[in-house]
Amino acid sequence: MSTPDYPLTLDVAGRRTLVVGGGPVAARRATGLVTAGARVVVVAPDVCEELRDLVDAGQVEWAARDYETDDLAGAWLAHTATGDRATDDLVAAHAEAERVWCVRADDASLSAAWTPAVARSGSVTVAVTAGGDPRRARTLREAIAVGLDSGDLPLRHHRRAAAGDAGHPATGSVALVGGGPGDPGLITTRGRRLLAEADVVVVDRLAPRALIDGLDDDVVVVDVGKTAGNHPVPQEGINQLLVEHAQAGRRVVRLKGGDPFVLGRGGEEALACIAAGVAVEVVPGVTSAISVPAAAGIPVTHRGRSRQVTIASGHEGLDWASLARLDGTLVLLMGVSGLAAATAALVEHGKPADTPAAIVESGFLPDQRTTVGTLETIADLAAERGVKPPAVVVVGTVVGLHAALGA
Repeated sequence: MSTPDYPLTLDVAGRRTLVVGGGPVAARRATGLVTAGARVVVVAPDVCEELRDLVDAGQVEWAARDYETDDLAGAWLAHTATGDRATDDLVAAHAEAERVWCVRADDASLSAAWTPAVARSGSVTVAVTAGGDPRRARTLREAIAVGLDSGDLPLRHHRRAAAGDAGHPATGSVALVGGGPGDPGLITTRGRRLLAEADVVVVDRLAPRALIDGLDDDVVVVDVGKTAGNHPVPQEGINQLLVEHAQAGRRVVRLKGGDPFVLGRGGEEALACIAAGVAVEVVPGVTSAISVPAAAGIPVTHRGRSRQVTIASGHEGLDWASLARLDGTLVLLMGVSGLAAATAALVEHGKPADTPAAIVESGFLPDQRTTVGTLETIADLAAERGVKPPAVVVVGTVVGLHAALGA
């Protein structure tokens, strides 16, 4: 092209757009326009299955004939993709005379307008043209899309509508994001992207703290981490923090270890947001109840050993009689301080004292350590080794696989 092009985003919602052609390329162009809210008219003697579906759904008007000059009347934009050079030349010439932008599918060098390869993530749209090289543009688009989805590219808003602006009100939201068992690489792509967009991050002690280091300096980070017997911010206070920041128009991420809905009080926080009229999203995380035993070579279910798994909080009142009767695997979270009492209660209610048991500290972190014993011995072994939280307790025959899988 002899002159640089001028990138521009068009709002085609409700506007008449013309697609000439009935094949797969025309279908892709029509689908994109429909998604953007355009009023799409397709002119072609026959249409492919994808276009027929759009017609049958009432999303596209179809004129089942050859192109005519009057088809451009009232159009804001035209696409021609007939596969016939003479027809595409004719459409482009008429569009030029009528001052309607026309995109040609057959020859970009003869087009007055071009459709880029597009990557979208939330409210972010990135268009790539790559100098008229479609394959290069698609390759770049895919790389950009991965960066947007993973949060590796900057996604935060730096200009917002003023609160109370009737046309564009500032609205906040809360995302309850499970960060996994500690390794920053185990957060989901969705969670990572929301973290990259956040204005406020309310973080737990066991959340992947390394992810906080990469946030912008002006992101507000509120540490509400709890330890045994030390809850500096009570749960009601955390709920209030989430609601107040969101109501002030901020994007809030509640970053938790593990999964928000597995002994993480995520349900309480979600209900508090809903009661206050705040938009809330739950992003599941890799729960330590399953993943930390796996990191130590202990699958919580295994053919011939365990067909079920029960997860419980090790520092709350439990029905030990019922737990002792269960087959399969028992996983206790937050069970270090009450380990001796828990194992004694299980034995007292009928669980064999020689049932294999293990405690896995700091799963997926550099100081991960596994202590293996039985219900009768594990508490003493843990005390001798100075076992500390965070740790996951596993009870059941699957512990025997640690010797083979945990090496």
